[in-house]
Amino acid sequence: MVRFIEENITKMLETKVISNSEVLYVGRDDGDTSPTTKVLHDFQINGGGGGLIRSWVDSMRACSPTRPKSFNSQSCWIKEHPSALNMFEEILNKSEGKQIVMFLDYDGTLSPIVDDPDRAFMSKKMRNTVRKLAKCFPTAIVSGRCREKVSSFVKLTELYYAGSHGMDIKGPEQGPKYKKENQSLLCQPATEFLPVINEVYKKLLEKIKSIPGAKVENNKFCASVHFRCVEENKWSDLAHQVRSILKNYPKLMLTQGRKVLEIRPIIKWDKGKALEFLLESLGYNNCTDVFPIYIGDDRTDEDAFKILRDKKQGLGILVSKYAKETNASYSLQEPDEVMDFLERLVDWKQLRCGA
Repeated sequence: MVRFIEENITKMLETKVISNSEVLYVGRDDGDTSPTTKVLHDFQINGGGGGLIRSWVDSMRACSPTRPKSFNSQSCWIKEHPSALNMFEEILNKSEGKQIVMFLDYDGTLSPIVDDPDRAFMSKKMRNTVRKLAKCFPTAIVSGRCREKVSSFVKLTELYYAGSHGMDIKGPEQGPKYKKENQSLLCQPATEFLPVINEVYKKLLEKIKSIPGAKVENNKFCASVHFRCVEENKWSDLAHQVRSILKNYPKLMLTQGRKVLEIRPIIKWDKGKALEFLLESLGYNNCTDVFPIYIGDDRTDEDAFKILRDKKQGLGILVSKYAKETNASYSLQEPDEVMDFLERLVDWKQLRCGA
């Protein structure tokens, strides 16, 4: 919880949502100091929450932009994060002589963002593209959804699946390209939290039903509260309801995505850790001849983008029509552009192999 607020306070300082005068440096038990607002201090010591809720709502808006920034800002952002389609040859040059490994988010990347998360279906054309991609490169789906649900959407058994933001990883069920041992691969670092996540999910169902348009989803190792269909003037009420439950669970934290609040265990595991685990499972740990490409649209994908940028290995591609702070190197605007990019990768690989 505190980590989530601290991350957002930094962002709000940068975007002038709050000022430096509102920041209080509170020492922790380990002697560390970190920026928190006065209201967060009040929340921790006295149980206050009004300002904290405002911080949540401001962050909800920041994570879910609905309109582009000014032309100049958008233009500068595009220069820093150019289209992966326009820079396709540059990307191929960077990958020369290396094994490409593909990592793909699902919602907003392979499927369009829709009002009902249970109807976020990918097109047959996209499925066929991903099927061809997996024949050319090791391919993993890394999603906030529970693994079983995203697998039922994609319907391809030759892929690696990492659900619950990477906390539930399983190897392919079939496919000649993969080692037999990876077909039984299973990694679930947050198993001990299953009972508490189920408990919180049931409480959220009861609480959130008073907010029109809100939807709660059990993603096994995390619980998701979707607010895409909630009127913005009700976001504060929604945040209050979520906080009223979450304050009683100190081992859980809140993160955010595109019109979704995620309640997750506080463990050192995220999509970036999942990426590292999968690379190691594929035999590419500490290899210099591997080139991971991670494509995603969500804030939670930033953990994977950051890993790649820090290691100077492979690259991240953000899917967004709007300028966002990101660790990705390139951008694509929507799932249709993602499909075009993947098709070009397949064509390039097949041409090189003489297929």
